[in-house]
Amino acid sequence: MSKKFPIISVTGSSGAGTSTVKNTFDQIFRREGIQAVSIEGDAFHRFNRVEMRAELAKRHAEGNTTFSHFSYEANELEELQGIFTGFGATGRGRTRHYVHDAGEAERFGVPPGEFTAWAPFENGADLLFYEGLHGAVVNDRVNLAALADLKIGVVPVINLEWIQKIHRDRAARGYSTEAVTDTILRRMHAYVHCICPQFTETDINFQRVPMVDTSNPFIARWIPTPDESLVVIRFRNPRGIDFPYLTSMIAGSWMSRANSIVIPGNKQDLAMQLILTPLIERIVTTARKLR
Repeated sequence: MSKKFPIISVTGSSGAGTSTVKNTFDQIFRREGIQAVSIEGDAFHRFNRVEMRAELAKRHAEGNTTFSHFSYEANELEELQGIFTGFGATGRGRTRHYVHDAGEAERFGVPPGEFTAWAPFENGADLLFYEGLHGAVVNDRVNLAALADLKIGVVPVINLEWIQKIHRDRAARGYSTEAVTDTILRRMHAYVHCICPQFTETDINFQRVPMVDTSNPFIARWIPTPDESLVVIRFRNPRGIDFPYLTSMIAGSWMSRANSIVIPGNKQDLAMQLILTPLIERIVTTARKLR
């Protein structure tokens, strides 16, 4: 954790909706005149696409059927910790990009499934923004949670998360439902042991809960809409959170516990703006005073 060069970490699994949350943060940064340097969790995969397939085949032959991108050992977590540490101390660092598809390949000039070259951050950043799978990991190798000043978890209930992943991977990446299902099954062990523990480290969790039947996510024709959902917002430390203000500003919201507020799904962006803007302003104002 660094007051001079703060770090914000948004953590959630594949299909959780972290990219949508990133858009809200981008709006806040733009509106408040905050210069943020962004890094993606995919940039810290240990293997490119071809190497990962080979590694999966090797481990499967050895009897390991649970290895996936969710697994700690499939990612360069020490590299990520080094970047968090370095940025917190100096405001500098580096990142790269994992190229997912042909559109990104055209943009970055690198084939799909490969990484771009490492490149230094732009100078003058107010903060570092991370979005990905492992932004709050605590294990015997790294403690990323201790290095981030604000940690956000994005955690839809698991059937909804699966529906979102299936629809995204079929539409954007051309995978079959069966292929996505196989990936989900392979990732379950690491989801339980590597992803879920991070949500006890996050400062705020946003969990979307559909109000329609999602009992069989593998045949769902549509992703439940925000209008068909509620969002549970849990604060690890509710001290200083003005719940009466939030419930008065967000129509249809209520407190379900002393540290939790429930809102209509279509109010999530508003809630994030109301909750996160003052927190980010406070972090950045303090940082600028110390430089």
